[in-house]
Amino acid sequence: MTGKYPSYLNLEDKDWKDRIEKAMEMLKSCKVCPHECEVNRINGELGYCRTGRYAIVADYFPHRGEEKPIRGKRGSGTVFFSYCNMRCVYCQNYTISQLGEGKEVKPSELAEIFLTLQRLGCHNINLVSPSHVVPQIIEALYIAAKSGLKIPIVYNTSSYDSLESLRLLDGIVDIYLADFKYSDSEKGRKYSKVKGYFERALEAIREMHRQVGDLQVDGEGIAIRGVLIRHLLLPNGLAGTKEVIEKLKEISPRIAINIMDQYTPYYKAYDYPELSRRINYKEYEEALTLAKDLQLILD
Repeated sequence: MTGKYPSYLNLEDKDWKDRIEKAMEMLKSCKVCPHECEVNRINGELGYCRTGRYAIVADYFPHRGEEKPIRGKRGSGTVFFSYCNMRCVYCQNYTISQLGEGKEVKPSELAEIFLTLQRLGCHNINLVSPSHVVPQIIEALYIAAKSGLKIPIVYNTSSYDSLESLRLLDGIVDIYLADFKYSDSEKGRKYSKVKGYFERALEAIREMHRQVGDLQVDGEGIAIRGVLIRHLLLPNGLAGTKEVIEKLKEISPRIAINIMDQYTPYYKAYDYPELSRRINYKEYEEALTLAKDLQLILD
């Protein structure tokens, strides 16, 4: 890394304004995420994500349940955005992601949330489910940076992201905390109601890695830059773990990954018999063996 840290402190005023202008244009015929609904969100039209001109926030607080490099000792300043551009049938946060629990916030209000989390001592700002509100995030980060924000940004995503949105974040986001859910897009369609998940997620993760590289931590083990992949094991091999890990190794043989074994049949999962149980020990051990050459984050 060169220059100031976090990276967004190196952006000139003109660069911020150029990015905000491009981001607002994307909202006028929305192509912020791969759904490309082409609705005019500036005028309040709603597409797949059911979010208009302003972001909706369900909650924010210092999160102490994330991976150790993210939460550190003082917690990760987590902001939960309402709605999502995926509709996972097993989502544990479905009241937020699918029922839209939360409050609409103006850019200045969102900026103040970021600054409040910094004042609480959080190591970073952790943006949860941000893919459909990238323009609103950039707009608020500009205000917050001008008002003294100086902790890194964690982009905590399903990886169903557009390359255009991710490129607007180049030089703003230092840490990508990215899901890689399925190796088969048909599973993404069936269980998360999106098209082309595998292809979209793979190209998104490649772009994230191009921007920030492998995970780097400071002397206390706190993430300062890089990509950390989350892979949630699903019962009966439905996530395609072997293929996911093989693709990640192609991106980088030392990419960081957290193999997550906490799947629980939430929400509508019991409508799908193949999703109606938890992971067993054998499935978890097999996944760890497959990922042993990567930078495993066991937390």
